[in-house]
Amino acid sequence: MPETMFIRGEGGSVFEMGLPLHEAIAERLHKGHLVRVNPDGSTYTEADERTPPAVTDRKTEWVSWAVHNGATPDDAEALTKTDLIEKYGL
Repeated sequence: MPETMFIRGEGGSVFEMGLPLHEAIAERLHKGHLVRVNPDGSTYTEADERTPPAVTDRKTEWVSWAVHNGATPDDAEALTKTDLIEKYGL
């Protein structure tokens, strides 16, 4: 049986997606435009704790971290990498 995950789309509908995700879908999920959810649409929580990216990581990693910590995708993308590190680095 193929591995899948459930994703809430921008319109609010929940879709079951086969893994690996298409590159465009994975990027939108990573940036926070799409959200991983449980099959019933409730909030999905990862079993392991996320850690902040390294200072040397790409800006996209910091955008994802900021969204994970409450920023909207558009606001996070508008910030520079330095601003993201200052605001969301631990």
